[in-house]
This record gives sequence, C-alpha cells and structure tokens, in this order.
Amino acid sequence: MLPIRDSPLSWQPAPSWEARPGGPATLRIQDDPQQLKYEFSIFDTAEQPFVAAELVFRDRKGVPVQVDLSRYSALSLRVRCAPANTLTFSAMNFERVIKGQEYLNYRPGLAYFSCNKSSSKVEIDLTRLETPHWWFYLVNLDLSRQAYKLDKVAKLSIGTTFQSPRGTPSTVEITELELEGRDYRYLGLLVVTLCLAWGGFGLWFFLRHTRVLTEDVRERLQKDLPFVAYQQLSLEPHRDKEKTAILQFIGSKYADPGLELDTVVEQTGVNRTKIGELLKAELGYTFSGYVNKLRLTEAARLLAEKDTAAVAEIAYSVGYGNVSYFNKLFKEEYGYTPKAFRDACKRGGDAADGVKEGEAYG
Repeated sequence: MLPIRDSPLSWQPAPSWEARPGGPATLRIQDDPQQLKYEFSIFDTAEQPFVAAELVFRDRKGVPVQVDLSRYSALSLRVRCAPANTLTFSAMNFERVIKGQEYLNYRPGLAYFSCNKSSSKVEIDLTRLETPHWWFYLVNLDLSRQAYKLDKVAKLSIGTTFQSPRGTPSTVEITELELEGRDYRYLGLLVVTLCLAWGGFGLWFFLRHTRVLTEDVRERLQKDLPFVAYQQLSLEPHRDKEKTAILQFIGSKYADPGLELDTVVEQTGVNRTKIGELLKAELGYTFSGYVNKLRLTEAARLLAEKDTAAVAEIAYSVGYGNVSYFNKLFKEEYGYTPKAFRDACKRGGDAADGVKEGEAYG
C-alpha cells in the first residue's frame, strides 16, 4: 500500500474526527506519498482522547468506497515512534445491524502493537481482530456473535491508546505497509497440477504393485482419518472457550444488582483467580470495573434515547440500587451528571448525528 501511487487499492490519509480544530488532540499528516508520517499531540486535559491517521478508501473520483479485504490474512508494517508508544490498528467493516445511526453499522476490528525510536516490523493477524464490547451493546447484539468479515471495509486507521503519551509532541512514521494474502488463481492452478500429478502417480502405482499392497495402503489411510479429524477438533483454544463463557454470562447478567464474582465462578466453572486474570489481561478491567463499564455504557444509551425515563429508573434498570452512587460513577466516566448528559444529547442530537456519520465515511 506504500508508495500510495503504486497501491492497487486507492486510498488517502485523513485525520480522525477527534483531531478536528478545537478537539482534545491535534494531528498533522505530512504530504509524502512514499510513507505515512504524522505528528500529533494529546492535551493533558483530555479525558478519553483518541486520535488516528485514517486510510480512507476512495475511487478514482475521490468518492469514499468500501473494499473487499477478505482475501487477505495479515497486514505488515514497518513503524517508528518518537517517543515510544502503544498504538491501535482498526478496520471498519460495514454490517447492516441497526437503523438510524449509520456510523454504528461499521464494526471496528482492533489489534494493538507497540513501537519506539528504532524502526521495527509489525505483523497484524487480520483473522483474529477483536470487536470492542461497547459496540455490541450499542447495536444490541449478543456477545457470542464474534465472527466478522472484511468484505466491505471503508477505512483502516492507526491511532492512539490510553497508554499513548500526553502533553508532548509525538511522531509516527510508517515506511512499509503491505496486505498479505493468497492469489486464488495461482492456488487453483497449483491444485490442478497436484491433482494431475497424483493421478499419474496413482496410475503408475496401480500398474506396478499388486492388488494386496493397494488394499493395505487404503486400509492405512482409512485408519488415519479419525486421527486427523481429532487433531482438527483440538485446534480451538480452551482459553477462548472460558473467555466467551465468562463474557457471555456477565453480558447477560450485568443489570442484576446481585451479580457477584462468586456467581460467575459458580455458573461458568472458572475459578476466581483465572476470571480476574482474564479480565485484566484481555480487557484491562477488574471484575467490578468491567461490570460498571457495561452498566454505565447501557445507562448512557438509555439517557440519550429515552427522554421520559427518570434517572433513578435508568439507574435501577442497569443494576444500581443507589442513585447517588450511580450519579457519582456516571460523572467520573463521562464528565457529566446523568441529567446534564441527557440535556447535552438533546441540544446536540441532530448536529452530532451528522458529524458521526461523516466520521464513519472518513
């Protein structure tokens, strides 16, 4: 994909929505078709900033388009950061899951990598990207629907994380950017060649060996089939099963005020220590922190969508029995009281929808 003019996929770099003038961060992309280099700075006062350089796919007329990346299995890049940084890669693929808010129909697939002043090569597995859990709750999808496609990708982005430096100018320089996959035309030719070769070998083998030896070979192959099938069934990691079971249970029971870690242990069969380690390693939260994140995310959605519901009613519906405690946690998370958050949504609803839709298309 670099240099840009030699890329078979037509794309242009663009700053993310939060890098707009007056936003919580600034970003400047250098005009260099040989590489992707950008400078950014995150303000110390920003609570949850995100700034990224987006690779927006466009047609020859410059109109945003969706491209099919499903034939690619990996993306590699050579990157250098000053100062050292932890960045996120994301692919925004279109899925028709909700009406009204078009930007939510773009499922983000995420991966994380680190970089420093020394140029290093990073390999990203496109078949194992993670969809953030907040997206499932905003579009009202079950967490078990982890499968995704990359057949309608509108843009890729390389952006910051909560571990990115603040209050200091930072630089990211990418000199190599390649999508890796297979050309199925050559694969088909290889299959045909192998079939012909094996056919010729089979004929030669039949003519030069006795029928008894042929039957013996066939019997051995039949005995090996169950073993091969068992190997294939054993490929699914046990850790992924435990992770899915834990997240599905918490995702379905987070609104229960009585939800405790012991309940999760009892229902999933995974011990307390392992649950804590998994949530911390995979999501960066403790058990209580993750439950609060789910509850507050759902509360924010309800406050924005249900004008007539009382704050206390919403607090109870997401699992909080104490409204004062709910108000305190909500303000810590979003910087607004629930009432002020709802008022802000009412005042900026139409304009915000327009801005977010523009963000989805780059």
